[in-house]
Amino acid sequence: MKSMKRLAISLLLAFSFVGSIAGDEVTRPRILGLAHMALFVSDLKKARAFYEDFLGYEEPYVLKRADGSDRIVFIKINDNQYIELFADTPRQDGHLNHISFFTDSIQGVRDYLASRGIKVPDKVGKGRIGNLNFNITDPDDHTVEIVQYEPDSWTKREQGRFMPDSRISKQMAHVGVTVGALEPALKFYRDILGFREFWRGSSSGTELSWVNMRVPDGDDYLELMLYSTPPDAGRMGSMNHICLFTPDIKKAVALLESRPARKSYTKPIEIKIGKNGKRQVNLFDPDGTRIELMEPNTVDGKVVRSSTARPPH
Repeated sequence: MKSMKRLAISLLLAFSFVGSIAGDEVTRPRILGLAHMALFVSDLKKARAFYEDFLGYEEPYVLKRADGSDRIVFIKINDNQYIELFADTPRQDGHLNHISFFTDSIQGVRDYLASRGIKVPDKVGKGRIGNLNFNITDPDDHTVEIVQYEPDSWTKREQGRFMPDSRISKQMAHVGVTVGALEPALKFYRDILGFREFWRGSSSGTELSWVNMRVPDGDDYLELMLYSTPPDAGRMGSMNHICLFTPDIKKAVALLESRPARKSYTKPIEIKIGKNGKRQVNLFDPDGTRIELMEPNTVDGKVVRSSTARPPH
């Protein structure tokens, strides 16, 4: 009888311990959307001509070096999304510097990631433009920045400004990054960060080419670009890419063709229908980074079935 009683007490204590662990589990705060993609550029003048004169964007602010030269140029897509141009020598990933997602609880995200075993800084920092941020690294060694827009930041200061009608697009739909092995990337973005997979595509029909992962608490998404052999510089620039939504691709192309900066863009501009059934155009900045213009809906209004092809080995 005593042994039964001791067993019951032991089970009760065990359940209480498990319950306390579950109760102490850190809940993931919201990750609301795609903030920016940052790119290394070899020539700021040429990059500005492409993104501003050709694509029609404006820059609300610039970060300078100690000698007064421009180091980081911010190209504004909308109040929450930017393209950052770094006038620095590329270190890795071709011309990709980092990708960034925004939250409204950055300390919470930092604490949550720490609880899941992700290496995070000891504390959240504050950048030169006034936003809170910290960096983590994904399984493919891409730098991923988490940012929270602060009321006194330059970002909020310029809210509602620097968004001319000349913009070729008002929304960055997704960014794509190279991925060597799918499962580690899924564990990081899906199982830990909470991204939601919604579509898979294959360019060949026999091998999986990309996986689309939507942010947990918004509509923007990340495109995991798969490969079996390490991409060369040309493929790297095409795989690490930015996608901009445009409601009418024909009107967008006509606008680009009408601009004086078109004379400096020597590549053809061709409308194609992608594997996802949507009209799109691929442009390339002066350093070879692909800028994909894409309509948000399929040409026939029907959903294209997700690929069942296997990931590359």
